[in-house]
Amino acid sequence: MKEFTLNKKDQKKIIKAIQEAERNTSGEIRVHIDADPAPNHLEVAVAVFHSLKMSETRDRNGVLFHVSPKDHNFTIIGDIGIDAVTPDDFWDEIRDVVIKKFKKGKYVKGLVKGIEMAGFALQKHFPYQDDDQNELPDEISWG
Repeated sequence: MKEFTLNKKDQKKIIKAIQEAERNTSGEIRVHIDADPAPNHLEVAVAVFHSLKMSETRDRNGVLFHVSPKDHNFTIIGDIGIDAVTPDDFWDEIRDVVIKKFKKGKYVKGLVKGIEMAGFALQKHFPYQDDDQNELPDEISWG
C-alpha cells in the first residue's frame, strides 16, 4: 500500500469537496489527519471532534472524518443531532467506500467520495437553508 500523503493540490481537492457538500446541507464536515498511532481510534476521534468545537454547531450536525495513516485507520463520527434522526448504521456505507479506496492507495479519492456521500446523506435530514452559515473551517486539521 502506498504511503498516505497529501500535497497542497490534494488538500485543495478535499477542501473543495467539503465546500461543495456543505452547499447542499446545513451539516458541517471536517477532515482531521492524526500523525500519531492510537490504541483507541474512536476515543481519539471523539476528543478531536470536541477540540475542533464540532459539537458547537447550531443543529449539532457536525461530521468528522478522522484519519490515522500510521495505524491504517479511518473513523467517521457525527454529532448528536445526526444520531437522533438517523439509523445506527448511517455511516457504514460511507466508511466502507472510503476504506475500500484507501486500501487501493487512493486516499484523496476516498476522502472526496466519502465527503460527497456524507453531504448527500445529510441533505435529507439537514437540508441547506438560506440563513445557513459556515460554522466551522473547511480546511484540513492536523494532529
